[in-house]
Amino acid sequence: QVQLVESGGGLVQAGGSLRLSCAVSGRTFRTYAWFRQPPGKEREFVAAISPSSSGLISYYLDYADSVKGRFTISRDNIKNMVFLQMNSLKPEDTAVYYCAAGNRGLTGARDLYDYWGQGTQVTVSS
Repeated sequence: QVQLVESGGGLVQAGGSLRLSCAVSGRTFRTYAWFRQPPGKEREFVAAISPSSSGLISYYLDYADSVKGRFTISRDNIKNMVFLQMNSLKPEDTAVYYCAAGNRGLTGARDLYDYWGQGTQVTVSS
């Protein structure tokens, strides 16, 4: 049975940092991503990571424009975990953050991910 369990959310002041973790059990996947759902809004893409076919880099990465330069996605294949380091947080980053997994290539398309965690709340105060 596949499970994705997020942790690390909480309340932080603007300018602060948080590190989200996603523990994956049951199987491994090619591509992992983080999405978020702000209050009263649709779930939106944040970041994704997928193995590279190039010998020069290990992973392809993709970020939403709103988080580029502030957030970093990473993965630990031995522990089967995915991380999202969030720096310079802003009040508009407040949302429930979800970990997602799938076997397509690098994508920000929500419908192309097969498994989802239950979400973790991130609240950034001004």
